[in-house]
Amino acid sequence: MEVSDSSRFFMVALLERVRPNGETNPWAIALTVMLATFMEVLDTSIANVALPHIAGNLSAGVDESTWVLTSYLVSNAIVLPLTGWFSTLFGRKRFYMGCVVIFTVSSLLCGLAPNLGLLVFFRILQGAGGGGLQPVSQAILVESFPKSKQGMAMAIYGMGVVLAPIIGPTLGGWLTDSYTWRWIFFINIPVGVLSILLTTLLISDPPYLVRKSFKQGLRIDFIGLGLLAVGLGFLQVVLDKGQRDDWFGSDFIIWCSVVTVVALVAAIIWELSQKDPVIELHLFKDRNFTVAAFTMFMLGVVLYGSTVLLPIFLQTLMGYTAELSGWVLSPGGFLVLLTLPVVGRLLTKVEARWLVAVGLSIMAFGLYQMSHFNLDISLGIAMKTWALSRLGLAFLFVPINVMAFYFIPREKTNNATGLINLARNIGGSVGISFVTTMLARRAQFHQQVLVSHLTPLDQTYQRALEGASQALQSAGSNAAQALGQAQGLIYGNLVRQSNMLAFVDNFWLMAVICLALVPVMFVMKKAKPQHGPVAVH
Repeated sequence: MEVSDSSRFFMVALLERVRPNGETNPWAIALTVMLATFMEVLDTSIANVALPHIAGNLSAGVDESTWVLTSYLVSNAIVLPLTGWFSTLFGRKRFYMGCVVIFTVSSLLCGLAPNLGLLVFFRILQGAGGGGLQPVSQAILVESFPKSKQGMAMAIYGMGVVLAPIIGPTLGGWLTDSYTWRWIFFINIPVGVLSILLTTLLISDPPYLVRKSFKQGLRIDFIGLGLLAVGLGFLQVVLDKGQRDDWFGSDFIIWCSVVTVVALVAAIIWELSQKDPVIELHLFKDRNFTVAAFTMFMLGVVLYGSTVLLPIFLQTLMGYTAELSGWVLSPGGFLVLLTLPVVGRLLTKVEARWLVAVGLSIMAFGLYQMSHFNLDISLGIAMKTWALSRLGLAFLFVPINVMAFYFIPREKTNNATGLINLARNIGGSVGISFVTTMLARRAQFHQQVLVSHLTPLDQTYQRALEGASQALQSAGSNAAQALGQAQGLIYGNLVRQSNMLAFVDNFWLMAVICLALVPVMFVMKKAKPQHGPVAVH
């Protein structure tokens, strides 16, 4: 009884602290919604540095291990347009808590997965649970603060969303090296439990948010949703299995591609004819929104593609540990965090499209510098070059959203947010699949070119073979053994150089993509600098 009384006293004291004058302290609400959102965003980056370990532990290829990332992104994208509908059906608080529960339970299952197939399946469930967290968190946050403080609230929210990918690679690397890759998922469990408890105590639905049921006239476009899910689902199968099955050399990939195209085209035709569509495609009539969505898609390709590439390069070719490769990625995130407030101020004075052009140029320059990497680069050079490429991101996300929503009516903002996030997630999935395919194909190409020089007629090869053979004989090998070992050493080095050149090609191509997007910014209509709070999506 004493324990019960003590617990009750503690809870009352806590509630009085966070509920001054009988109203919930908005900063307590901000902390509550940030917990789950931070956890969800963290999971988009924490697994990157663990991919080689996941592949090795589950007897899969590195290219197969990227399914852990792509399956999450597509599942997340499918749920994004439905957050408003689910909030109306279940109530926003219940829907939010349900998302946290699904995310937390699926995190546990991911950590326990015995094989890659089940891990990908549980990641799909995790992505579905995480899909509703960011939009609902933003809605709760905006309503919890008076207008005079909404700018600060959204700035803190944006910094939290940026901070998660910063610490994700380092935390993921440390957990993987110190324990096992499974702990990158187990770490979500205590955060999820705490989020559910705080949500139960502190958050409630506003009076104007009226729940509706199917009996009360609530409708959902099941056909549109089904076509979208089938189209995106089969697109993901094509992206994940394409490289393994030789793309269109496989009948399976061809049929999956046909289903993808038919389903997505049918979804577009159907959605354009519906009164209450799942996706509001009429928004693409606005030129700025269309260009912004395309830019966000391409940014997803470059952002997720490069974030997958660097850890694989550092661990497979440079011999870095997962934790050390995480440290290489982290300074770039901190640089973005420090630059965001500067970009926020610039948005009140400079047109958003000019800021995006600057950001794309900086990112292109950083990726171009990364295309000069070799097998002898130092930790410092890798860290500085990566940080430079990430600096451009500070000038991209918020200005792109400003341009996207500048001419969009307020009542359409939720639909527009879903489409922008959908474009980014699909772009990320395409980017990951694209770079893994490019790695394999370009490595084969460079290996064929370099092998053509390993002939008795090539004097450089002969000198290297003789030098290596003599060194091995000095170490105790006989002449025949030394010759075979020397050939093996040279071929092994050739394979490493081929893989290195494949990474270089990828970085160079992504730099070109960024640079090619710069002129696209000036297709947009002018959007005058904003003088109010800017939403971060």
